[in-house]
Amino acid sequence: MASRAGGGIGRVFANRNYRLYFTGNAVSLVGTWMQRTGVGALAWELTESAFFLGLIAMAEFLPSILLGPFAGAVADRLNRLGIIAAMQGLLCLQAFTLGLLTVGGLTTPASLFLLTLLLGTATAIAQPARLSLVPSLVGREDIPSAVAINSIGWNSARFIGPTLAGPLLLHFGPVSGAGWAFLCNTATFAVFLIVLPMLRLSPRLQTARQRRSLFAEIGEGFRYIGRHAGVGPLILLLLAGALLVRPYVELLPAFADVVFERGAEGFSMLIAVNGLGALAGGLWLAWRGNRQGLAPIVFAGSAVHAAMVALFSVLGHFEFALAALAVAGFAMLVMGVGAQSLIQMGTPSDMLGRVLSVYGLTFRAGPALGALAMGALADRIGLSWPVLGGACLCLAAIVLLARRLRTVRAALEPGR
Repeated sequence: MASRAGGGIGRVFANRNYRLYFTGNAVSLVGTWMQRTGVGALAWELTESAFFLGLIAMAEFLPSILLGPFAGAVADRLNRLGIIAAMQGLLCLQAFTLGLLTVGGLTTPASLFLLTLLLGTATAIAQPARLSLVPSLVGREDIPSAVAINSIGWNSARFIGPTLAGPLLLHFGPVSGAGWAFLCNTATFAVFLIVLPMLRLSPRLQTARQRRSLFAEIGEGFRYIGRHAGVGPLILLLLAGALLVRPYVELLPAFADVVFERGAEGFSMLIAVNGLGALAGGLWLAWRGNRQGLAPIVFAGSAVHAAMVALFSVLGHFEFALAALAVAGFAMLVMGVGAQSLIQMGTPSDMLGRVLSVYGLTFRAGPALGALAMGALADRIGLSWPVLGGACLCLAAIVLLARRLRTVRAALEPGR
């Protein structure tokens, strides 16, 4: 198995398109996580409210609820690279504007919310096109390795970005330091914009044929998910984790300051170690390299993720909390990337944008709604209880969904 996985990784990076895409995307993601770290620190500095942290998370992720299904249908119709490039340009402008305002001391809670809402809107439009681009960059047999390698880039950035943002926050303070992190993000977005025109995809993969009305196509995508014996249960599993467990990430600035009394430095360490654990999960999946046996791994990863977040919520010792977050990051990555690989290989190419828009919606909108609710509760009853309660509810949902594991394997792991 190791040799097969290694061969898959070699084939993925032998592809010029994928090498270019991965490089530009990886640089951009480092800036994204610098900005996310800065936004969390800035939001807490401006308000010291867990509810506002949840509100900022909602501003970034809620547009996926409203726009995700439409963006998925559009990604199945139009040039996916064009969609990605247009939204990347808008994200670059957003980071530059937020950076200038923050360095100048002009950012208010309202302006931070509105600019984060703009970021969430552009990301929601681009995400289905980005997710469904992978099969255009590599052969079908290399999709598991390619998706895992993408996750390595994402989670390396989750470690590198906060590590780079932390010294800025410490040296310049949580406000000006956040502003400089936003300006650094502008530069990384520009790198990805330069790379995108270098990709050369076949016309057949770049342009989809015209179909029925947009609303009819959206409905077709939801019906496909609801009727599929494998995709439907996986989406429900992911939704439970996103809504009930994943919001802890948005509350980490409050945990760092109130529970552990470590401030911005502690926040950077918490989010970085969570990303480091996820990076290890991505490396393991890339080494593993195939989908056989992946469905049980996804279910197990979701259970470990919820259990580790429950443990984190009640730990008062900072070093133990770091260890729990590292394991949680590993499990969260295995769950999310494993499910995405199974869904990508089990979905027809002309349906992929719509199906992956719902996959992306669960990962973006679920945390937004969950963080808003948990933040509101945390302001009244403390941080630990909402996070612990959500994790326990998720574990109960996993037990119920585990009854569908056999049908999921039969639908998405043919030939096992």
